[in-house]
Amino acid sequence: MLKMFFPDIYIKSIYELPLDELKNMGIKALFFDIDNTVAPFDVAFPDEKTAAFFCELKKEGFKVCLLSNNNRKRVELFNKPLKANAVWKAGKPGVKKLNSVIKKLGETSQSAAIVGDQVFTDMYCAHRAGLLAIYTEPICNRDQLITKVKRGAEKIVLKIYKRKTGI
Repeated sequence: MLKMFFPDIYIKSIYELPLDELKNMGIKALFFDIDNTVAPFDVAFPDEKTAAFFCELKKEGFKVCLLSNNNRKRVELFNKPLKANAVWKAGKPGVKKLNSVIKKLGETSQSAAIVGDQVFTDMYCAHRAGLLAIYTEPICNRDQLITKVKRGAEKIVLKIYKRKTGI
């Protein structure tokens, strides 16, 4: 059961994504959580480095999508300079909206990956939908209250994961 919360790939930040490896695996679409994955939850806009990275992902041929449980205003505002596909109120770890967007993008669960900083939402959602699960360490220690509550349990899951994988 714990495996559903384990990542398939563990990275320290989105900038460490193994793009060539992902391409070799047939990954064509990347779904990014926003809060504490791409930017701190209390930062309204992506910085220049993030915008340039998303532009590079598109040039590399990846379809990029923001997949957030946050509200429409937050996601649309953050996405304005990125011009990515975007899903707000995604309902993670539910997969209904995710599966709909995968289909809309013309992809399958085998050609998509979720990149996120939470094991109980992002990693679990990825596994439930049959996607590659890529965990990135949270950008900062600031979190929304609901996320703060889950972080203690997440640390236990990640400790077990790291022990099993030797990370």
